[in-house]
Amino acid sequence: MARTKTKPFDAADYLKSEDDMVAYLEAALEEDDPRVVAAALGDIARAKGMSQVARDAGLGRESLYKALSPGGNPEFGTVMKVVRALGLSLHASRCA
Repeated sequence: MARTKTKPFDAADYLKSEDDMVAYLEAALEEDDPRVVAAALGDIARAKGMSQVARDAGLGRESLYKALSPGGNPEFGTVMKVVRALGLSLHASRCA
């Protein structure tokens, strides 16, 4: 029987444009789970270049990886720095 070769899925590989990144973060915010939002920010940061995002956010690259990893629990201040470094913003609206 032939073996099928697979490779791990990485969302960062599919975040090619700013619009892709915005839509991805909006979808993550709709999940209402801080871990999903942190993971999405990590994917977007990897797509843009983690080292540059860390510099722009004023954070260490390793600490940024750790904060945005699946087991990470970033402080809100860190999230805001990363969002700004990514050139994004968060907006509030009424729930339906």
